[in-house]
Amino acid sequence: MTRRRRVYEGKAKVLFEGPEPGTLVQYFKDDATAFNGEKKATVTGKGVLNNRISEHLMIKLAEIGIHNHFIRRLNMREQLIREVEIIPIEVVIRNVAAGSICKRLGITEGTPLPRPIIEYYFKSDELNDPMVTEEHITAFGWANPLELDDIVNQSLRINDFLLGLFAGIGIRLIDFKLEFGRLYEGDEMHIILADEISPDNCRLWDSATSKKLDKDRFRRDLGGVEDAYQEVARRLGIIPEGGPGDLQGTTAIQ
Repeated sequence: MTRRRRVYEGKAKVLFEGPEPGTLVQYFKDDATAFNGEKKATVTGKGVLNNRISEHLMIKLAEIGIHNHFIRRLNMREQLIREVEIIPIEVVIRNVAAGSICKRLGITEGTPLPRPIIEYYFKSDELNDPMVTEEHITAFGWANPLELDDIVNQSLRINDFLLGLFAGIGIRLIDFKLEFGRLYEGDEMHIILADEISPDNCRLWDSATSKKLDKDRFRRDLGGVEDAYQEVARRLGIIPEGGPGDLQGTTAIQ
């Protein structure tokens, strides 16, 4: 087995150096965390499902002109991605009130918002990812005004597309988190979508029953985390009705 240098390890993924310059291997773990790592567990097969779901959604977004870091899936737990300079901002798009916005503003969970609301959070585990404004982002140089405009425009396009895609399979897209990075190609720089899109960073509710099909099942001790992720994958047509097969997948490239 080829040994590769570990570049970064987060709560749910590991990045290894890629086989070619400008590439990385993104490995999806089965680790589940919540509340900035205070709550931890292992959900067997979660990494396999997230790998497949994120692959599917990144490909669909690329088809409508949303450039992203995904190149191809390597195996059940790994995908080859473009190496980008991550912008240290988490972009949260909210369509329905849930999670922290309910606590902050006293809004009842499930209340439809008058329009999509974009929030920004500074990526810092030490500071518990504090909420920031556009003024903070530009003042501290995390992104310049033109980059931020690009991020907002892409985020709204992604939201519009995913709202329709999930509605077509009986799922409401409540909110979700995006990350972006700078891709350098010669003398040009492009802002592209990075990280992942999966039930780990989306709130997904069944349209008919409002059953949660995302990581809130882990956060709130609702049980059935793996089943919920499998249900999302089944509705997307990624895995057959009979199940996903070998959820253990393969080991990471070392």
